[in-house]
Amino acid sequence: MTLILGLAAGIGLLLGMLGGGGSILTVPMLVYLAAMPAKTAMATSLVVVGTTSVIAMLGHARGGRVCWNTGLVFAVAGMGGAYGGGRLAGFVPGSVLLLLFGVIMLATAAAMLRGRKAEPGEQGRSQPLCPRRLPILPILFDGIAVGTVTGLVGAGGGFLVVPALNLLGGLPMRAAVGTSLLVVALQSFAALAGYASHVELDLHVTGLVTAATVIGSLAGGRLSQRVSPARLRRGFGLFVATVGGYLLYRELTPEVVADVAGLALAHREFLWGVLTVIVAGLLYRLRALLRHCTADAGRPPLSGRGKLR
Repeated sequence: MTLILGLAAGIGLLLGMLGGGGSILTVPMLVYLAAMPAKTAMATSLVVVGTTSVIAMLGHARGGRVCWNTGLVFAVAGMGGAYGGGRLAGFVPGSVLLLLFGVIMLATAAAMLRGRKAEPGEQGRSQPLCPRRLPILPILFDGIAVGTVTGLVGAGGGFLVVPALNLLGGLPMRAAVGTSLLVVALQSFAALAGYASHVELDLHVTGLVTAATVIGSLAGGRLSQRVSPARLRRGFGLFVATVGGYLLYRELTPEVVADVAGLALAHREFLWGVLTVIVAGLLYRLRALLRHCTADAGRPPLSGRGKLR
């Protein structure tokens, strides 16, 4: 148990220093070190992710970097998807959920290795952090999709929420990061409500792991000014990719492949529905990306803005 608490504190330390991403290691730690069943580990992870996100959000809120209107609209949609995902997890074999979690880990690693780009003009001039007009339909749609992923695998989904708030919600990156913590916290607790119908938590272990993670995150927040976040993010991204690859190698067995095929054949209508949602989501993302690129192309170069009068 000492090793598990030490690793939980380390995960919290990374969360505090990076602002997100570290909680993706909570499920593998609980499954392989604490010998928890997959679904119990995912439900426990939701408690850890939700509580830590609330603590981390407080600092952003004091700095005015949480857009409450955008975050609450996104979170309400996400909470519905998260609760549904948590209930749906009761009908999916734990091995299949772990396989899906491995894919999420690789996606998280890719997002961390790619890094975050500051918007043109974000530095050097003031601009409103929170837009007055909200693109309701894209935010609702993306919130449901991200919330469902959160509910299914017990991951916070911050690496999905931040770009969604940035591209679809129109938030500058520094506001998207703070607002994402509000969204992740509410989605995590909604997903936990879905898991509660078919999973029983070990409250003693859950409390200890959560406390260790929160303490680590507070220490990480203080150390974040002394360590290069970019280098730490890249190194941690490689580590997450390694763990995700190991998880897929361990869980991708002929039995799991047979389970996935059996689920797809037994619920073809559901499969077509999921594919439709994925395609629609990709189209929304493409539309937002094209708008973003068009807006960037229409802006004059920074060095020449002062001459255009």
